[in-house]
Amino acid sequence: MPGVKCWQVDAFTNQPFGGNPAAICWLEDAADSAWMQFVAAEMNLSETAFVRRLETDLELRWFTPTVEVDLCGHATLATAHALWSANILESTQPLRFQTRSGLLTCTRDGDFIELDFPATPPTDIDLPNGLAEALGAKPIAVGQSRFDLVAVYESAATVRHLKPDFRQLERFPVRGVIITAPADEPGFDFVSRFFAPNVGVDEDPVCGSAHCCLTPYWAARLDKADLMAHQVSARGGVLRLKHRNDRVILGGQAVTVWQGELTSAAGRR
Repeated sequence: MPGVKCWQVDAFTNQPFGGNPAAICWLEDAADSAWMQFVAAEMNLSETAFVRRLETDLELRWFTPTVEVDLCGHATLATAHALWSANILESTQPLRFQTRSGLLTCTRDGDFIELDFPATPPTDIDLPNGLAEALGAKPIAVGQSRFDLVAVYESAATVRHLKPDFRQLERFPVRGVIITAPADEPGFDFVSRFFAPNVGVDEDPVCGSAHCCLTPYWAARLDKADLMAHQVSARGGVLRLKHRNDRVILGGQAVTVWQGELTSAAGRR
C-alpha cells in the first residue's frame, strides 16, 4: 500500500514552534480506528487528524495519544492549512468537514483561516469539591460546558502562574478544565489555559474547542461579539473570535513545520 501523506502544523500562530502542533494524515481510503489510534500515539501530540474525501465533503477525525475526541479546533485549522498549502484542495473554496460534531467549515480570510464551530456555552455551577485544590487557587466562578469545566479568576497573572495537580484533575468526569480571566495585555479581551489529563493531554498549548465555550461566556460579560484571545501556555497562541448566535467563528494562522510520508500501511499495526 502507498505511504500516507502527513504533516505537522503549528496552529494559532504565525511562528514555527509556537501555538499548538497537530499532525495531519491524508487518507486515500477509510482506515481502521485502531490503526489511527496507534498513529496518534506514535505522533504523541495533543491531536492527530485523519482526513479523506467523501462523495461531496471531507471526513475528519481527531485522536489524542489515548482516545478519539468529538471536537478539536486547532487540528481542524491545521488540516485546512495543510490541504491548501499542499495544493490538494483549492484555497478559494470552503472546506466542508463531516465530523462527530456535525458539519464544520473552513474558509480563508486574508492571512487567517476561519472555522465555523458550534458554540458550547457554560452553565453556572457550584464549585466542585476538590477543584480549587487541584488547580491551586480558588476561582471566583465555575461553569460547565458540553465538554469541560470552566474556572474563572480575577487576574490574568493567576491564570499564567497556576501549577495544577493533573492527577487530581483526572478525578473530575469531564474532558478537561479551562481556566480563564480578563486580559491584562493591550489588544486582547481574555486569557486562558486548558488542562485535559483525562484524554492524555496534561496541558493543551492552544485549544480551539475550549474557545467555543469561552467565546459566548466572555461575549456576554464584555457585551461584544468580536473578541481577541490569548492562550497563555508556554507555547502560547492567538485566536480571533466571533460569536454568532449558536456558532463561534475561530480565526487563526498556521505554519507547516514538517511534511513527509507515513510508511506503515493504513489499517495495520
